[in-house]
Amino acid sequence: MDRPFGLLAELTYRCPLACAYCSNPLELAGYDDELSTADWQRVFAEAAEMGVLQCHLSGGEPLLRRDLVDLVRTAAGLGMYTNLVTSAIGFSRPRAEALKQAGLDHVQVSVQADEPVTSDRIAGIPSFERKLQAAALVKDLGWPLTVNVVLHRQNIDRIAEIVALVEELDADRVELANTQYYGWAWRNRAALLPSREQLARAEEVVRDARARLGDRMEILHVLPDYYSEYPKPCMGGWASRQITVTPNGDALPCLAAHPLPLPPASVRTDSLQTIWDDSPMFRAFRGFGWMRDPCRTCERRELDFGGCRCQAFQLTGDATRTDPVCHLSPDHALVTDAVDRANAGSRPLDELLVPRPHRG
Repeated sequence: MDRPFGLLAELTYRCPLACAYCSNPLELAGYDDELSTADWQRVFAEAAEMGVLQCHLSGGEPLLRRDLVDLVRTAAGLGMYTNLVTSAIGFSRPRAEALKQAGLDHVQVSVQADEPVTSDRIAGIPSFERKLQAAALVKDLGWPLTVNVVLHRQNIDRIAEIVALVEELDADRVELANTQYYGWAWRNRAALLPSREQLARAEEVVRDARARLGDRMEILHVLPDYYSEYPKPCMGGWASRQITVTPNGDALPCLAAHPLPLPPASVRTDSLQTIWDDSPMFRAFRGFGWMRDPCRTCERRELDFGGCRCQAFQLTGDATRTDPVCHLSPDHALVTDAVDRANAGSRPLDELLVPRPHRG
């Protein structure tokens, strides 16, 4: 593809939750100068002109932006499918009705577990009941509902109960996505990475649920990269399908690309079109010319594109290296060592998590 079809608009990194698996940057001070309403409206117009079809409004917590209704109205008016990705804190009926009237197409609500004690502990604040109320409101107002559950060592054993909860909420889609180890999740990796036994039980639950539910609910189950033989085709290839814009206006090919040592691209100084076509951030890992062996000569290079550049940098300090998840990577031991520790018999399942600081 020579044009993106999705825009992830990270409107703010402020968030009432303190999730220990948050993938937002560790250092957030540089993102306090948020784009204005007019800035975001210009970005949306430029995205639509490029052919972007989907606008995902995320954060942090996008409901903390007072101009959210205006931003939804702009994106919807440009013909983009709009999706609100929210913790549901602050999703009151008046706000929801205003978003519905503005043209919001879809709502995705995050849930941390199937019962309040575990959910509130993982989220860092009492929030479980409010999430259930928000999910009910989404259905009451006629939106499609996606429930997102980030899976990890401390909730994956409850996956059957989580699926039952999502059924009760009458969700149209559930994302059971194992933690990606960036940001705060990287700091908590030892306490979050599940064991092989946990993953095997979870896969069995998902298979049974898919057979039982059929077309009633779409179930997306994302396995942990660390247990894969080959890496996932991250983002379908670097800078090929989606643009992420952060609260301060930085443009990225991937939501985890903040720390990569590449010249920043910003919508404050350049158009989305210019950034997509010409910026080093977006051109760095397109195609295959940047690849080293074993990726350069691998028959899978057009399937997984060498894996995740952000993960390669996170684990090795060099974004051009083969993703260490791949069993052919010379750095694969960095992953297998972490997996071996996660499967040590003495490892507790409720290890202490370091919560992400609140930024409300």
